[in-house]
Amino acid sequence: MLDVCLLGTGGTMPLPRRWLTALVTRFNGHSLLIDCGEGTQIAMKEAGISPNPIDVICFTHYHADHISGLPGLLLSMGNADRTDPVTLIGPRGLVRVVTALRSIAQELPFEVRMVEIEDRTQEFDLFGYRIQAFRVNHNVTCYGYSLSIPRAGRFDADAARRQEIPLKAWNRLQKGETIEMDGRVYRPEMVMGPARRGIKLTYCTDSRPTPAISDAAAGADLFICEGMYGDPEDAGKARKKKHMTFAEAAALAREAKAEELWLTHFSPSLVGAARYMDQVTEIFPNASLGWDGRSCTLDFPEE
Repeated sequence: MLDVCLLGTGGTMPLPRRWLTALVTRFNGHSLLIDCGEGTQIAMKEAGISPNPIDVICFTHYHADHISGLPGLLLSMGNADRTDPVTLIGPRGLVRVVTALRSIAQELPFEVRMVEIEDRTQEFDLFGYRIQAFRVNHNVTCYGYSLSIPRAGRFDADAARRQEIPLKAWNRLQKGETIEMDGRVYRPEMVMGPARRGIKLTYCTDSRPTPAISDAAAGADLFICEGMYGDPEDAGKARKKKHMTFAEAAALAREAKAEELWLTHFSPSLVGAARYMDQVTEIFPNASLGWDGRSCTLDFPEE
């Protein structure tokens, strides 16, 4: 199961009832955060989520509303006696930006590892997450992220018995290990069936619509996408500022054949967002507005 919490839904600046867009997920004891703008720590406290289990932080880009909360978050993790390393992932420039921000968070009891994305798409496997970064179309270098939880095939006990594989090797083979035992080598493919459908979440903010987004979100169980502007009359503003309207996000969800769409990253001027949802659901019926603290659990599909 993948626990998902949309910590905030605001773009540009935090508001009294709208924190900046950030997302936290939890899987198998490991938390992953995407973006960390001002107020992210408070949003986490309001959602009842501890920052200490966060092992990975992914940044879409380095505008302040997506990264300015990082120094305080790292300090809080250090004050909670964290000693395990934290991995940061982001576009080129990550080391320069984080080094500057850490001038006010220099003394930490854990290592901060930084990985800069080099290509238009790049994959990382960390703590059970398969992370795909994909380049989007903003006015600075910006990436979206797809998080996948792979699911292995079923273990075939009859195949294990036929091949006289020792019982003590079964569990390790199910975990994907190759084992040498009593002069024989046992590989997972000897006893595991074909991979089953896992879980997929795609997150994208700060972009014009581009095929890279719908390609990355293809078949996603949950697609969280920016809808900076709800009013169709703001389409020109969206084009100029390299953002999206609600309707454009819905069209991407339809192209991706996603299961569900949450809209987020709303303009500070956006009020009464619900009044624009009829046109959105005409394009993609399973679309809804995100809200601060909105959460869900994505589970492996039943077979």
